[in-house]
Amino acid sequence: MLDREIIQSSESPWSSPVILVRKRDNTWCFCVDYRRLNRITNKDVYPLPRIDDTLNSLKGSKFFSSMDLSSGYWQIEVDEADREKTAFITPEGLYEFNVMSFGLCNAPATFERMMDNLLRHLKWTMCLCYLDDIIVISETFNDHLQHLRSVLKCIQDAGLILNPKKCMFGNRQIKILGHLVSEEGIMPDPEKIRAVQNFPIPKNIRDVRSFLGLCSYYRRFIKDFCLKSQPLNLSLHGDQIKMNPSRN
Repeated sequence: MLDREIIQSSESPWSSPVILVRKRDNTWCFCVDYRRLNRITNKDVYPLPRIDDTLNSLKGSKFFSSMDLSSGYWQIEVDEADREKTAFITPEGLYEFNVMSFGLCNAPATFERMMDNLLRHLKWTMCLCYLDDIIVISETFNDHLQHLRSVLKCIQDAGLILNPKKCMFGNRQIKILGHLVSEEGIMPDPEKIRAVQNFPIPKNIRDVRSFLGLCSYYRRFIKDFCLKSQPLNLSLHGDQIKMNPSRN
């Protein structure tokens, strides 16, 4: 990161600790714990798109392309006066970010605002944007080629860089936000369904909340979800849970 000028040496009075998070492929992800900084940060309330609105806007489309920005947050520079606040501690000394770091509480809002401004005249008609995921949609292949040209020109003019390994073009089906979308409609991602089916029996309140959150994400596909989930919701009001046939 130092060679790429993502970070620089720092003499900041601020500092945050580094944590390493294990990823699914057993590699490690470098993260900075900005919880103390975030607690005293004025919150940017710029909204992310509603997931239901995003999915509903895909209906009727027959061709899909998805593009992903390469380390999207790192493509946004931090104002020089604020860089010292991003400082973090390492065995080699103190460093700070020149670009927007993961873990900052206002990073998602900042990124979404940038993408909305960039694609404002195209959004909802030929493309959608959810953070660094850009989806191009069309009813015909010829329209799709034109839509791709328009979106790619905006990205190029802004000087943004795509990650080619995570880009797919001209598909008839696309995976987005835990759903599979095609001209036939919207379905939950089978991998997510397996996660629900294989979820272990909850042993505590935290487990119940996790399971309800996972199921609630797909409530649009579950008839009478509120009624069916009521026994589990009621169990959240106690100190302990006890599984019985209505909750199992």
